[in-house]
Amino acid sequence: MTMQEPDAVKARYGRRDAATDEARYSLYGNAAALQAQQERLRAMVHTWAGHGWHSLGHRRMLEVGCGSGGNLQDLLRLGATPGCLTGIELLPARAALARSLLPQDVTLLEEDAVHANVSPASQDAVLAFTLFSSLLDMAFRRQMAQTVWGWVAPGGGVLVYDFVVDNPRNPDVRRVPLQELQDLFPNAHLQSYRLTLAPPIARRLPAWMIAPASQLLRPLRTHRLTWVVKP
Repeated sequence: MTMQEPDAVKARYGRRDAATDEARYSLYGNAAALQAQQERLRAMVHTWAGHGWHSLGHRRMLEVGCGSGGNLQDLLRLGATPGCLTGIELLPARAALARSLLPQDVTLLEEDAVHANVSPASQDAVLAFTLFSSLLDMAFRRQMAQTVWGWVAPGGGVLVYDFVVDNPRNPDVRRVPLQELQDLFPNAHLQSYRLTLAPPIARRLPAWMIAPASQLLRPLRTHRLTWVVKP
C-alpha cells in the first residue's frame, strides 16, 4: 500500500536529526540563517506595502506548516494582531512547541491542512514557507494549492517562500520553480523576488560578508519569495 503524502512527510521529518536542524536554523548561532530571515522580512514588508497594506494590524493571516511558530512570531513583530493569526502544523512536537511560544490568542491547529476547518475566503494572506518543496507527490501539491487558494479572500494572496533549485544532498525536498507556481495558481498574479544566498556557501562566509555576497552573487540565490495574488 502506498503511503499517503502527509504520513510520508512525517516519516521524512522523522529521519532528520533535531540537533543538526537546530544548529542550522538558529538565528543566534547561525549568521547565514539570520541573514536569510532579515532579507526575507524586508522583502515581505516591501511586497505588502506595495500591495497597499500600510499595517498588518487586523489582517487575517494563516501559515501552513508553521513549525515551532517562528514565522508567526515575525508577523507579530511586524504588527499583526494575535487573534487574527492561525498556524497549522502536522507534526505534534512542533505544534506543542509553537503553542508554548506564541500568545494564547493565536489559533493553532495540529492536523493535515487539507482537512483543516478554515472558512472559505477568510484569510488576507496564507503563508507557505518551504511547504510545497516538502510535498513530493505532485497530485497532493495541487490539492494543497487548491485548498489554500480557497481560504484566500479576494484581493489577498498566498505568500510562498521556497526552493527554486534542487538540493542534491537532500532527496526529501523538490524545487518549486516559478512556472510551477503559476500552474498551481492559474488565475493569480505573481510578484516574485529571488532571495537567499545558497546556504552551503553562506555558512562558509564570515558573518559580515554574507549580505554583500548575497547582493553580488544573485545567480547563486536558491529561493524565491512569491506573492500570489487573488483577483
